[in-house]
Amino acid sequence: MNQANRFIRQESLVPSDRLRDLMVTVIGVGAIGRQVALQLAAIGVQRLQLIDFDQVEWTNITTQGYLQTDLGKFKTTATRETAERLASEIDITELQDRFRPRHETGSIIFCCVDSISVREAIWRAVSARCEFFVDGRMLGEVIRVLAVSPAEMREYYESTLFDQSEAQTGACTAQSTIYTANIAAGLMLHQFSRFLRRLPVDRDLNLNLLASELTVM
Repeated sequence: MNQANRFIRQESLVPSDRLRDLMVTVIGVGAIGRQVALQLAAIGVQRLQLIDFDQVEWTNITTQGYLQTDLGKFKTTATRETAERLASEIDITELQDRFRPRHETGSIIFCCVDSISVREAIWRAVSARCEFFVDGRMLGEVIRVLAVSPAEMREYYESTLFDQSEAQTGACTAQSTIYTANIAAGLMLHQFSRFLRRLPVDRDLNLNLLASELTVM
Protein backbone atom coordinates (compact mmCIF):
# COMPACT_ATOMS: atom_id res chain seq x y z
CA MET A 1 0.00 0.00 0.00
CA ASN A 2 1.46 3.36 -0.98
CA GLN A 3 1.37 6.62 0.95
CA ALA A 4 -1.67 7.94 -0.91
CA ASN A 5 -3.74 4.99 0.28
CA ARG A 6 -2.82 5.09 3.94
CA PHE A 7 -6.07 6.84 4.89
CA ILE A 8 -8.33 4.36 3.12
CA ARG A 9 -9.64 2.72 6.31
CA GLN A 10 -10.77 6.01 7.83
CA GLU A 11 -12.18 7.70 4.73
CA SER A 12 -15.84 7.30 5.73
CA LEU A 13 -15.09 8.68 9.20
CA VAL A 14 -12.56 11.46 8.49
CA PRO A 15 -13.28 13.19 5.17
CA SER A 16 -9.90 14.02 3.63
CA ASP A 17 -11.38 16.66 1.32
CA ARG A 18 -12.45 18.76 4.31
CA LEU A 19 -9.13 18.28 6.12
CA ARG A 20 -7.07 19.42 3.16
CA ASP A 21 -7.60 23.17 3.48
CA LEU A 22 -7.85 23.52 7.24
CA MET A 23 -5.27 24.97 9.59
CA VAL A 24 -5.67 23.43 13.03
CA THR A 25 -4.26 25.05 16.15
CA VAL A 26 -3.48 23.19 19.37
CA ILE A 27 -3.02 25.49 22.34
CA GLY A 28 -1.03 23.70 25.03
CA VAL A 29 0.93 20.54 24.22
CA GLY A 30 1.05 18.99 27.66
CA ALA A 31 -0.73 15.81 28.69
CA ILE A 32 -3.79 16.12 26.45
CA GLY A 33 -2.41 18.53 23.83
CA ARG A 34 0.52 16.34 22.82
CA GLN A 35 -1.78 13.37 22.23
CA VAL A 36 -4.19 15.59 20.29
CA ALA A 37 -1.38 16.85 18.04
CA LEU A 38 -0.09 13.35 17.29
CA GLN A 39 -3.57 12.02 16.55
CA LEU A 40 -4.24 14.99 14.25
CA ALA A 41 -1.04 14.23 12.36
CA ALA A 42 -2.00 10.57 12.09
CA ILE A 43 -5.46 11.27 10.63
CA GLY A 44 -4.02 13.53 7.93
CA VAL A 45 -4.22 17.16 9.03
CA GLN A 46 -2.06 19.09 6.57
CA ARG A 47 -1.38 22.30 8.51
CA LEU A 48 -0.92 22.27 12.26
CA GLN A 49 0.07 25.01 14.67
CA LEU A 50 1.36 24.27 18.16
CA ILE A 51 1.37 26.93 20.89
CA ASP A 52 3.19 26.33 24.18
CA PHE A 53 6.00 28.03 26.09
CA ASP A 54 7.07 25.07 28.26
CA GLN A 55 10.00 22.66 28.04
CA VAL A 56 10.07 18.90 28.60
CA GLU A 57 10.86 17.76 32.15
CA TRP A 58 11.21 14.31 33.70
CA THR A 59 7.58 14.16 34.91
CA ASN A 60 6.41 14.81 31.35
CA ILE A 61 7.84 11.48 30.21
CA THR A 62 5.52 9.51 32.50
CA THR A 63 2.33 11.52 32.15
CA GLN A 64 2.61 13.22 28.76
CA GLY A 65 4.35 10.64 26.58
CA TYR A 66 7.53 12.56 25.83
CA LEU A 67 10.79 10.69 25.27
CA GLN A 68 13.89 10.86 27.45
CA THR A 69 15.71 12.28 24.44
CA ASP A 70 13.19 15.17 24.48
CA LEU A 71 14.35 16.43 27.88
CA GLY A 72 15.10 20.14 27.78
CA LYS A 73 13.46 20.67 24.38
CA PHE A 74 10.49 22.94 23.92
CA LYS A 75 7.36 20.82 23.97
CA THR A 76 6.34 22.26 20.61
CA THR A 77 9.62 21.09 19.07
CA ALA A 78 9.50 17.61 20.57
CA THR A 79 5.89 17.19 19.47
CA ARG A 80 6.63 18.49 15.97
CA GLU A 81 9.50 16.03 15.56
CA THR A 82 7.30 13.07 16.54
CA ALA A 83 4.39 14.26 14.39
CA GLU A 84 6.69 14.56 11.38
CA ARG A 85 7.67 10.92 11.84
CA LEU A 86 3.98 10.03 11.57
CA ALA A 87 3.37 12.26 8.54
CA SER A 88 6.42 13.63 6.77
CA GLU A 89 4.33 15.92 4.56
CA ILE A 90 2.69 17.81 7.43
CA ASP A 91 3.36 21.54 7.74
CA ILE A 92 3.80 22.41 11.44
CA THR A 93 4.24 25.89 12.87
CA GLU A 94 5.63 26.32 16.38
CA LEU A 95 4.89 29.26 18.66
CA GLN A 96 7.06 28.92 21.74
CA ASP A 97 5.04 31.38 23.74
CA ARG A 98 1.95 31.71 25.89
CA PHE A 99 -1.20 32.20 23.87
CA ARG A 100 -1.76 35.84 23.05
CA PRO A 101 -4.78 37.43 21.34
CA ARG A 102 -2.61 38.63 18.47
CA HIS A 103 -1.74 35.05 17.47
CA GLU A 104 -3.34 33.87 14.24
CA THR A 105 -5.11 30.60 15.01
CA GLY A 106 -7.29 29.78 12.05
CA SER A 107 -10.84 28.55 12.55
CA ILE A 108 -10.20 25.13 14.17
CA ILE A 109 -8.95 25.27 17.75
CA PHE A 110 -8.12 22.58 20.29
CA CYS A 111 -7.81 24.15 23.74
CA CYS A 112 -5.63 21.96 25.96
CA VAL A 113 -4.63 24.21 28.84
CA ASP A 114 -5.00 23.56 32.56
CA SER A 115 -6.41 26.84 33.88
CA ILE A 116 -9.94 28.19 33.71
CA SER A 117 -8.67 31.76 33.52
CA VAL A 118 -6.45 30.90 30.54
CA ARG A 119 -9.36 29.12 28.84
CA GLU A 120 -11.50 32.20 29.28
CA ALA A 121 -8.82 34.46 27.82
CA ILE A 122 -8.41 32.16 24.82
CA TRP A 123 -12.15 31.98 24.28
CA ARG A 124 -12.54 35.75 24.38
CA ALA A 125 -9.82 36.08 21.75
CA VAL A 126 -10.96 33.40 19.28
CA SER A 127 -14.71 32.85 19.71
CA ALA A 128 -15.74 35.33 17.04
CA ARG A 129 -13.62 33.69 14.36
CA CYS A 130 -13.63 29.95 15.04
CA GLU A 131 -15.81 27.39 13.26
CA PHE A 132 -14.95 24.57 15.65
CA PHE A 133 -13.62 24.86 19.19
CA VAL A 134 -13.03 22.00 21.60
CA ASP A 135 -11.78 22.17 25.17
CA GLY A 136 -10.31 19.16 26.97
CA ARG A 137 -10.20 19.07 30.78
CA MET A 138 -8.79 16.34 32.97
CA LEU A 139 -8.16 15.66 36.63
CA GLY A 140 -6.97 12.21 37.59
CA GLU A 141 -9.34 9.78 35.86
CA VAL A 142 -12.10 12.29 35.21
CA ILE A 143 -12.38 13.83 31.73
CA ARG A 144 -14.58 16.62 30.43
CA VAL A 145 -14.74 17.56 26.74
CA LEU A 146 -16.67 20.65 25.65
CA ALA A 147 -17.22 21.36 21.96
CA VAL A 148 -18.59 24.46 20.25
CA SER A 149 -19.98 24.31 16.72
CA PRO A 150 -22.09 26.03 15.50
CA ALA A 151 -22.05 29.47 17.07
CA GLU A 152 -25.37 28.87 18.83
CA MET A 153 -23.53 26.65 21.32
CA ARG A 154 -21.33 29.48 22.58
CA GLU A 155 -23.59 30.52 25.44
CA TYR A 156 -23.45 27.05 27.01
CA TYR A 157 -19.67 26.90 26.78
CA GLU A 158 -19.36 30.34 28.35
CA SER A 159 -21.41 29.10 31.30
CA THR A 160 -18.62 26.61 32.08
CA LEU A 161 -15.99 29.34 32.40
CA PHE A 162 -16.43 29.87 36.12
CA ASP A 163 -14.05 31.92 38.22
CA GLN A 164 -10.66 30.29 38.85
CA SER A 165 -11.32 30.45 42.61
CA GLU A 166 -14.24 28.05 42.11
CA ALA A 167 -12.15 25.47 40.26
CA GLN A 168 -11.61 22.05 41.77
CA THR A 169 -8.31 21.93 43.61
CA GLY A 170 -5.54 20.64 41.40
CA ALA A 171 -4.68 20.74 37.73
CA CYS A 172 -4.11 18.20 34.99
CA THR A 173 -0.39 18.52 35.69
CA ALA A 174 -0.97 17.60 39.34
CA GLN A 175 -3.00 14.42 38.74
CA SER A 176 -2.68 12.82 35.34
CA THR A 177 -1.89 9.61 33.52
CA ILE A 178 -0.94 8.96 29.92
CA TYR A 179 -3.95 6.70 29.39
CA THR A 180 -6.43 9.32 30.59
CA ALA A 181 -4.78 11.92 28.34
CA ASN A 182 -5.04 9.60 25.34
CA ILE A 183 -8.73 8.95 25.97
CA ALA A 184 -9.41 12.67 26.35
CA ALA A 185 -7.60 13.39 23.09
CA GLY A 186 -9.57 10.67 21.33
CA LEU A 187 -12.87 12.12 22.53
CA MET A 188 -11.81 15.55 21.26
CA LEU A 189 -10.88 14.18 17.85
CA HIS A 190 -14.16 12.31 17.67
CA GLN A 191 -15.99 15.63 18.04
CA PHE A 192 -13.75 17.04 15.32
CA SER A 193 -14.63 14.14 13.02
CA ARG A 194 -18.32 14.81 13.65
CA PHE A 195 -17.75 18.43 12.64
CA LEU A 196 -15.95 17.31 9.47
CA ARG A 197 -18.88 15.02 8.60
CA ARG A 198 -21.33 17.85 9.32
CA LEU A 199 -22.89 15.90 12.17
CA PRO A 200 -24.03 17.52 15.43
CA VAL A 201 -21.25 17.71 18.01
CA ASP A 202 -21.78 16.91 21.68
CA ARG A 203 -21.51 20.11 23.67
CA ASP A 204 -20.46 18.47 26.94
CA LEU A 205 -19.06 15.00 27.63
CA ASN A 206 -18.11 13.88 31.11
CA LEU A 207 -16.28 10.57 31.55
CA ASN A 208 -15.36 9.14 34.94
CA LEU A 209 -13.07 6.19 34.25
CA LEU A 210 -13.07 4.87 37.81
CA ALA A 211 -16.86 4.80 37.95
CA SER A 212 -17.19 3.73 34.29
CA GLU A 213 -19.71 6.51 33.78
CA LEU A 214 -20.17 8.63 30.64
CA THR A 215 -22.57 11.58 30.81
CA VAL A 216 -23.58 13.57 27.73
CA MET A 217 -25.19 16.97 28.32
